[in-house]
Amino acid sequence: MRCYLVVSCLLLLWCAMVSHNGLAMMDEEKLINSSASYEDYADALGKAILFFEGQRSGKLPSTQRVKWRGDSALSDGKPQNVDLIGGYYDAGDNVKFVWPMAFTVTLLSWSTIEYESEISSVNQLQNLQGAIRWGTDFILKAHTSPTTLYTQVGDGNSDHQCWERPEDMDTPRTLYKIDANTPGTEAAAESAAALAAASIVFKKTDAKYSSNLLAKSKSLFDFADKYRGSYSASCPFYCSYSGYQDDLLWAASWLFKASGDSKYLNYAISNQGWSQGMSEFSWDNKLVGAQILLTEQFYGGTKDLSKIKGDAESFICAVIPGSSSVQIKTTPGGLLFTRDSSNLQYATSSTMVLFMYSKILNKNHIDGIQCGSAHFTASQIRAFAKTQVDYILGNNPMKMSYMVGYGSKYPKQLHHRGSSIPSIKDHPAKVGCNDGQSNYYSSPNPNPNTHVGAIVGGPDSNDKFNDARSDYSHSEPTTYMNAAFVGSVAALLGEAKKLGDVAVFPY
Repeated sequence: MRCYLVVSCLLLLWCAMVSHNGLAMMDEEKLINSSASYEDYADALGKAILFFEGQRSGKLPSTQRVKWRGDSALSDGKPQNVDLIGGYYDAGDNVKFVWPMAFTVTLLSWSTIEYESEISSVNQLQNLQGAIRWGTDFILKAHTSPTTLYTQVGDGNSDHQCWERPEDMDTPRTLYKIDANTPGTEAAAESAAALAAASIVFKKTDAKYSSNLLAKSKSLFDFADKYRGSYSASCPFYCSYSGYQDDLLWAASWLFKASGDSKYLNYAISNQGWSQGMSEFSWDNKLVGAQILLTEQFYGGTKDLSKIKGDAESFICAVIPGSSSVQIKTTPGGLLFTRDSSNLQYATSSTMVLFMYSKILNKNHIDGIQCGSAHFTASQIRAFAKTQVDYILGNNPMKMSYMVGYGSKYPKQLHHRGSSIPSIKDHPAKVGCNDGQSNYYSSPNPNPNTHVGAIVGGPDSNDKFNDARSDYSHSEPTTYMNAAFVGSVAALLGEAKKLGDVAVFPY
């Protein structure tokens, strides 16, 4: 495996430069070593995308590369005479949650839009477009009328009490939906954002599909905005804690980017009072994402968005070490640490935003940003973001990769039903709820199926990781965690390409 190496002298020069600014507070030796020998970004990107094929629900295509998976949930939606076959299982369970699924699709699409040439250079564009389309096809199905969106398939309580493969699970496939009487603005708005972002991805390759995505995105946005009501009032899982204003701003930002219709930009301008400085970007709170998209418009000439621009800067200052207004701590090993439950979801999404923001600064020839007494250039922001990717890929105190199948040491007891039970192709006899719990969930052995590309919840605040299937807060993957990592690692491919060492993912 060839690695992407950043020339040591450039890093030494960078460290000398930062000794006069906010990043001087960071360990310079740590920053140098973070780029030494752990990265093969093309390989990591390919595996991060491959992960989504292991999460597929429904009838698998002939091009399926994850061979231990089989067809599953082929009757989803049948009780209400709707076709809800397909989409993604959310994490290590067998439930489909549309709100975080849509966020996953939005992040994957954003990554494609910003780094299309880099992704294409390592032969991953078609695979990534396939991952996006698997999600958008399902969202289109779930939006069955102008005022209806199915938001969940499967009963979370019964599913979480059992340990079964998706191929022969027998837990209830309960359906949940939002409509005019029981609204869920967050889920509808995020679905609108996902379809709008994806419409940009497919505009050149499938114009008809792109147009349909944009039309349905507008329909979902109208539904979300007209029938305002928090999803927290009707959701069984993945409830909203941040309200729905962030999702509406996020969706409007994407609709303007996709359509060019000024009414969506005006919507964002007139409602920018909803925006505020944040320290996280997640499936529940999209304000930072909207702020980054709208900051692009600010530098493009829309000066009415100055508040949004300021809030975007507040996020950068909240997460980057050395800032006088830093809010997110780092572990002793240098990882951004927001909270203990699946912390890598926050680290990957923050990293993706840092890369996006540094790109905006470079594009507009902006010197950098001021965080109190500390000044950060685009290169310094990018360099810190790179340390986060490198940490995940193995440059950490545990000396292990937090991506399954990457490197020589990675999590072996992934909290994932399908991965931890022998493939139905090798073990066709049914594995029931209790059998799965006793024989596989409680097993001390590594998972029989390597879920290549899965990124786990990650280490604790002291950089320690317990590789145990029962420790779901640290050993369970999620689709949106991988989606944010795709955008983060893709950002580094251009830098690696300049050094003339581009490996092509072989799958």
